[in-house]
Amino acid sequence: MSSTASSSKTDDAEALRRHRILSSHLYYDVPPSKVPLIYSPSYDIAFFGIEKLHPFDSSKWGRICRFLTKEGIMDQKHLVEPVEATKDDLLVVHSESYLKSLNSSLNVSMIVEVPPVAMLPNCLVQKKVLHPFRKQVGGTILAAKLAKERGWAINVGGGFHHCSLEKGGGFCVYADISLCIHFAFVLLNISRVMIIDLDAHQGNGHEMDFFDDRRVFILDMYNPGIYPLDFEARRYIDLGVEVKSGTATDEYLTKLDHALEVAEKKFDPDFIVYNAGTDILDGDPLGRLKISPDGIASRDEKVFRFARERNIPLIMLTSGGYMKSSAKVIADSIVNLANKSLIDMKS
Repeated sequence: MSSTASSSKTDDAEALRRHRILSSHLYYDVPPSKVPLIYSPSYDIAFFGIEKLHPFDSSKWGRICRFLTKEGIMDQKHLVEPVEATKDDLLVVHSESYLKSLNSSLNVSMIVEVPPVAMLPNCLVQKKVLHPFRKQVGGTILAAKLAKERGWAINVGGGFHHCSLEKGGGFCVYADISLCIHFAFVLLNISRVMIIDLDAHQGNGHEMDFFDDRRVFILDMYNPGIYPLDFEARRYIDLGVEVKSGTATDEYLTKLDHALEVAEKKFDPDFIVYNAGTDILDGDPLGRLKISPDGIASRDEKVFRFARERNIPLIMLTSGGYMKSSAKVIADSIVNLANKSLIDMKS
């Protein structure tokens, strides 16, 4: 194929992507009575107890909100309900062939790492597994609009950083981070995005999606000895910080402080996507790090303060975390952010 034909094909693809974004209904005007905390009861996954075969707490998202309500920091009626991402929305980054592959329950079972899902009718898998994920994708995309308007937003779900445009894995079916960023480029006049990925696992999905896009800078702080061991994607991390199994709170936070200092010198973002996985918690069976609950709160506070001091809109996604205690730790961290006036939970 000649370079002219190749360039024309790329231009056509970009025009189609732009058209899909402009035609989407995922952005909508949220009234001031709502706080920029995004959640839907549809996030929570439950299908005959099969979900318990995966270590991920698939009711985590609802439990976070219940803890926040119990703490008196918010009322459920002030939460923002997102719209489910449609096929056209997903095609902004995903290929037709990848989305078609999700019509196979076997393929979905491999992505979510729950083998019995392969035995279920796909219509049930769509309703009980993929619908919740599509709803969370809508939440991540809407979070960017809210953050641009109010300075910050938290999607109580999302953060599916192992999914790229052509491949899912690690309980990540759709590339919500990549989708969110492409929507923001077109609709929010945003041109430079920093991804701060502090989940214990390497964010190989967004790394593959933005490997040649200089508008996106990736800071990834991860345990190099665990899944996904994606050495190709590691080449595309702009600032990689390896935290090996057994790393404790003080060392972790010191490394984070240094990483944020270096990142600021390397890149000047006008938007931040913060992937705030809690699988760094001490005792997490998959993350294998030893960060205390207070360490999680300090970590989140550092990232929010970094954005606030530079007046950069930020969205936070809750991503991975494989202990029942994660929900309370996340809720406590959000309470701490409010107490430190880094977020305003008053409607």
